Amino acid sequence: MTVTYVIDGSRVTGLEQFWEVIGEAVNGPGGYFGRNLDALADCLSGGMGAPDDGDFVFEWRDHASSAQALGHEETARWLRQILTRAHPTNRASVQERLDEALAGRGPTLFELIVEILTRGGAPGALRLS
Repeated sequence: MTVTYVIDGSRVTGLEQFWEVIGEAVNGPGGYFGRNLDALADCLSGGMGAPDDGDFVFEWRDHASSAQALGHEETARWLRQILTRAHPTNRASVQERLDEALAGRGPTLFELIVEILTRGGAPGALRLS
């Protein structure tokens, strides 16, 4: 039996809310399913709440609303936070990504999350509606 986890995109107003929404979708109120992109990828591959047999689907409802909330503006905000903690050898790369986001170019957080959910799950494990 396939388990469907519903991501309510209308509740996603930024990255922090996304972590709350996906955590609750998978593990109930107050649930955890990653708080950064690496942790999300780990949760998908490590059986942290998702069925170990991989028989699950994420259904991202109102994904257009989430795409807007996790667009270039939110991506730039996130990259600014990363820049403050980045290792000196990574700062130039993060700054370049930040400059791109500020110019409305480059991948958005929404696109990065969709890539992780698509790559980390079984084929067809993400439905956008």
